[in-house]
Amino acid sequence: MTNIRVLIADDQMMVRQGFTVLLNAEPGIEVVGQAVDGLDAVAKVAELAPDVVLMDIRMPRLGGIEATRRITTPPGATVKVLVLTTFDLDEYVYEALRAGASGFLLKDASAADLAQAVRVVAAGDALLAPNITKRLIVEFSRLTGAARAPLKERVGDLTERESEVLSLIAQGLSNAEIAEALVVAEQTVKSHVSRILVKLGLRDRTQAAVFAYETGLVRPSGR
Repeated sequence: MTNIRVLIADDQMMVRQGFTVLLNAEPGIEVVGQAVDGLDAVAKVAELAPDVVLMDIRMPRLGGIEATRRITTPPGATVKVLVLTTFDLDEYVYEALRAGASGFLLKDASAADLAQAVRVVAAGDALLAPNITKRLIVEFSRLTGAARAPLKERVGDLTERESEVLSLIAQGLSNAEIAEALVVAEQTVKSHVSRILVKLGLRDRTQAAVFAYETGLVRPSGR
């Protein structure tokens, strides 16, 4: 079984070295490089072809948001980005999710949580399960105000069932949970999810959740 290749991008040497030690101790995970800022991260991704990048947001020369955008935007890009932050309700994390990050981690995450997050995004899933990620999306999508017209028009491309699936994705449900809620096969849900991402031009479930809240398809609870 091939190891998950990880690149760690952070301007603090202690953070890079600490995460490197933690991850290299995990079976099936290998840290293949370190980057000291966003520009270095973009270059190292091209050089080392990692599966996952742990990306600090605040770095000199080029920050993590723009670095994430440059890494995930090119056609055919497969590398996943996990954003690192020191506190959860961080508007920069929200912007990073919009830019293409698959999820985020607090820098004080345990070794087990860190390894699990790497495995989740490497498998092609978005790190939506923690309530904290959902709360972040809800909070900052609410602050964006009214849905933008072009986004609303894109919702119209979805079938009624696809809109329903997108709503459940935004609420943090897994494919298995969506299948149970809709009383359909899990494979059917996977097909719906794939079509949703293609129709809306989105990268993964995290971007789908952000899209659902920004367009008003899903409303923050109690609002």
